[in-house]
Amino acid sequence: MNNKESIAVMGAGIVGATTAFYLSAAGYNVSIYDESTGQATSAAAGIICPWLSQRRNKQWYQLVATGAAFYPTLMHDLNEDLTSSSIYRQAGTLIFKKSPELLSKLEKLALKRRELAPEIGELTVLSPTEIKAKLPLLETSQSALFASGGARVDGSLLTKKLLNMAISNGAKYFNEKAELTITDKEFYSLSTSKQTKQYSTVILAVGAWLPEVLEPLGFSVDIRPQKGQLVYLEVEQETQDWPVVMPNGEIDIIPFPNGRIVVGATHENNEGYDLSVTEEKLDLMLKDAAHFAPDLTQATFKEARVGTRAFTSDFLPFFGEIPDSPNLYVASGLGSSGLTSGPIIARILTQLIMGEKTDLPISDYPVDRYIKKNNLLKPIKTRNN
Repeated sequence: MNNKESIAVMGAGIVGATTAFYLSAAGYNVSIYDESTGQATSAAAGIICPWLSQRRNKQWYQLVATGAAFYPTLMHDLNEDLTSSSIYRQAGTLIFKKSPELLSKLEKLALKRRELAPEIGELTVLSPTEIKAKLPLLETSQSALFASGGARVDGSLLTKKLLNMAISNGAKYFNEKAELTITDKEFYSLSTSKQTKQYSTVILAVGAWLPEVLEPLGFSVDIRPQKGQLVYLEVEQETQDWPVVMPNGEIDIIPFPNGRIVVGATHENNEGYDLSVTEEKLDLMLKDAAHFAPDLTQATFKEARVGTRAFTSDFLPFFGEIPDSPNLYVASGLGSSGLTSGPIIARILTQLIMGEKTDLPISDYPVDRYIKKNNLLKPIKTRNN
């Protein structure tokens, strides 16, 4: 592909922003379209520690493990210092289980996975006293497994940095909603309220809004929205080196520098695209967090954030070129692991566009399993219709 060829990226979340950054750095003419509404990444604060997940799907694990290993490279490419970055830091992860037996089982799994993923770092079962030394807010009688390679990431800061770097590379950013149409066999059109532009290549990184983009063009799309709410708190302690905490339950506790602590997130499957803050959900999260960290009840409430994740019916992500639609690429279905898998998916999309060997086989994440042409719908409008 000619480096001067025009590429449009729809969506500026973690996948879209990372793809735009790498393509613009490679010399492509990139245009980014995003209206920001409900974007999961901008609301998210994540834990990068996939090795401690007991999810069984091998393709999913390979994706997130590769994504975790890719983060230091991404930070280097963004000129971020790994020892002082406010975006990403390997402060370690503490994970709790219901019983000592389950904790021992998890430790054995993690040790086995470390053989192929040294990024997991040191693995240690810590006593309650050792836990409190690492994170003074915690009050527990349980032991926990500590993985030193676990990290935290601020999704909002990360996407802002990626977009700023892409723009400095020459990318154009349009803070508008765009509608996709196919104008002929070689070009796609993106129309906003102000203009229509043609592109030879389009990347759809719109998350849960993918059906809205593709269904008018005659596709059926296996994507559903999931609402996630987070609470941002502030404590009068230095939290820079505190590890992230994965209690036994739905919520996580994620410390950031300067006393910031995130509690969340919810996983609400029946709320559609609703972006309103639900006080009772926030109260339940804070109550759960207080079981491990009672002092959080005295923390200052700063804000709540709400985003919409994208899920498939089998909870697996997909990415690549849409069948029979040359140079129309897509990624979606990342779910709650989007901050871990998003950057490596973007890297793979970039490799596909540039004709390079991909870091993972895209056949493991097939697009045609989730996006199908619906011949019963009216045909796509073309220039000749």
